[in-house]
Amino acid sequence: MMADPRIRQIKIKTGVVKRIAKEKVVYEKEAEQQKNRIQKFKDEGQDEHNIRKQEEVLQECLMMVPDCQRRLTKAFADLKSVLETEQDLKEHEDFIAAEQVLKEAESQLPESA
Repeated sequence: MMADPRIRQIKIKTGVVKRIAKEKVVYEKEAEQQKNRIQKFKDEGQDEHNIRKQEEVLQECLMMVPDCQRRLTKAFADLKSVLETEQDLKEHEDFIAAEQVLKEAESQLPESA
């Protein structure tokens, strides 16, 4: 029996949601560490130039977060609509896994979504 191509689609789209959600968490963690580093530099009375450099790095991290959110919102909607369309597959383990990934990713979506 051939594997259902729809399952393959679900697996691919699930992977995308998972990857972007993970990426977003990484940038948020990085931004957090960067904030602490800047505070440490300030506390140590380090050179203004060094502090400014670190603040630029922080801005870059912070800019990546909304970008991840936008991509995540799109991938999330994409996967969700596939699952809604393919209800006859809902007993399939990859369908169930996809639903789980959606549930976990939901907390990573922007508040307005």
